[in-house]
Amino acid sequence: MPLKVRKNKSPSPPPPCMLTHCMAVISGAWAANVIWSLRAGPRRFNELRTDIPPISAKVLSTRLTELEQRGVLSRNVQPTSPPSVEYALTDLGGELVPALEAIVEVGHRLKMRDDG
Repeated sequence: MPLKVRKNKSPSPPPPCMLTHCMAVISGAWAANVIWSLRAGPRRFNELRTDIPPISAKVLSTRLTELEQRGVLSRNVQPTSPPSVEYALTDLGGELVPALEAIVEVGHRLKMRDDG
């Protein structure tokens, strides 16, 4: 006998759903890792590749472009020879850091529970 489907008592998210919009920003492949690596200050492309070893140059480049377009990070060309580019979190991007830190904390507790 099938179970009766219960009504969801959670309030509906306001349209457009801000949670979905925010999660779309940080859920892209490696996006959270890029934000995490930039939380302590600006980094150059190769420094980010070192910070996130499994990421390919193509994916990192794509993710940096997307995050810049969404206003999460800024791209600053340094007047060096040859020119170098630094990426840094914008104020908006910095507001994502506490959310990522909270997710990491819960991740630690989940891992301890699974390992225990």
